[in-house]
Amino acid sequence: MGAVTGFVSYVDKVFLPLGWAGLFGYSFIEASISPFPVEALLLPLMIADPAKALWFAFIATAGSVFGAMFGYYIGYVGKIAVLEKFFSKDKIAKVHTLYNKYESWAVFIAGFTPIPFKLVTISGGVFYINFKKFILFSILSRGLRFFLEAGFVILYGNEVLGFLDRNFELLTIIVVVLLIAGYYLYKQFK
Repeated sequence: MGAVTGFVSYVDKVFLPLGWAGLFGYSFIEASISPFPVEALLLPLMIADPAKALWFAFIATAGSVFGAMFGYYIGYVGKIAVLEKFFSKDKIAKVHTLYNKYESWAVFIAGFTPIPFKLVTISGGVFYINFKKFILFSILSRGLRFFLEAGFVILYGNEVLGFLDRNFELLTIIVVVLLIAGYYLYKQFK
C-alpha cells in the first residue's frame, strides 16, 4: 500500500499546484499510461472549490479523451512491434472481430467504471476499432463519470469523499448493468 500512497502523494505534489492545467495533464496521462484514477486529483480540486466542480469535470473529461486518443495511437503503433510477434494473424483477427462487435460497450464500460481505462484505449488501437465511435463513447463515459462526481460534490461537499470511497465502484457497476439491461430490453421489444 506504500507505493499507492506514495504515488497519490506525488500526484498531489506535482499536479495539484497546477490547478486545472495539472488536472488536464494528469487526466491525459491516466487515460493512456497511469494505473491510478483521475479522482486522485479531481476530487481534491472539486472539494477545494465546489463552485468550479463542473469546470473541473469538463477539464478531466477533455484531458481523458485526448489521453484516450494517445492510448489508441500507442496501441495502433505498438501492435506491429509486439502483438504480431507473439500471436498468429488468425488469432488477432478473431479477437478483432469480437472486439469490434462490442467496441462501444467496451469503451463505455471501461470509461465509466473502475476498470482501468487505458486497457481499452490501448487495445482499441491494437484492434483498430472504429475511431469515431471510440471518441464518442470515451466522451460519454468519462463525461458521465466526472460530471456525476461533480454533482455529488456540489450537493454534498466534503462528505462526498467518504461516500464515493465506499460506494463509487458499486454505483458505476449498477449503472452499467441497468444500461445493458435497458439496451437488451429495447432490442427485444423493438
